[in-house]
Amino acid sequence: MPNDRLRTAMLERGITPAGLAEVLKVDPKSVERWISGRTPYRRHRYAVSAHLGVDEVYLWPDALSSDQVASASESEIINIYPHRWTVPSDLWRNMFDSAEEEIGVLVYSGLFLSEDAGIQRIFRQKADAGVRVRILLGDPDSEAVAQRGADEGVDDVQAAKIRNALVMYRPLREVDGIEFRLHRTVLYNSIYRADDQLLVNTHIYSFTAAQAPVLHLRRVAGGGMVSTYLDSFERVWDDATPVE
Repeated sequence: MPNDRLRTAMLERGITPAGLAEVLKVDPKSVERWISGRTPYRRHRYAVSAHLGVDEVYLWPDALSSDQVASASESEIINIYPHRWTVPSDLWRNMFDSAEEEIGVLVYSGLFLSEDAGIQRIFRQKADAGVRVRILLGDPDSEAVAQRGADEGVDDVQAAKIRNALVMYRPLREVDGIEFRLHRTVLYNSIYRADDQLLVNTHIYSFTAAQAPVLHLRRVAGGGMVSTYLDSFERVWDDATPVE
């Protein structure tokens, strides 16, 4: 859609695309693209609005809101760890222990969690306190799990790890407030949730999850990263099968 507000503001002030380009020291074709509807970089939007004496919000109402969302999303990043094994062990426990409403785990196996007696104790205590605990593991018989095993170079070990995790979680599977489901989804990230905090373990082809980076996130007003991951979690949960 052409930017009629920008075109009108320039016409009213007798400013041509070439003249504006000369002031901003950009290619005249760039100004023509802006008039045609392309959104300039933020520094150029600011310079154009200042030169024309028109509010930036008036000229590009959608662009400003996008910048605000991007800025808020950057604020959601607490830390980035180069590998999952570099995440301090206390952080996992402290994060889950801070939950007051919701704990969520979306993984293929997440075996390291199921083997941690301290984490299991926190899950049980939180469920007893009324916190909803949901754990999503990969279906060991699914094509997605088989493919992930092949991608990591561990083949059938991936499915075996899931079965091992199910055994390790057996003491929690009958606890009220703790729900287990199996999914058949291709995961691009593992997600660990405690209310509005997330640890997101990225997945990288040919590397195990322990070798991949982890984002530590906390939701803030106006941000979009955490909400996107939580929406993804819910979609996988809705299509998953309860563990019997």
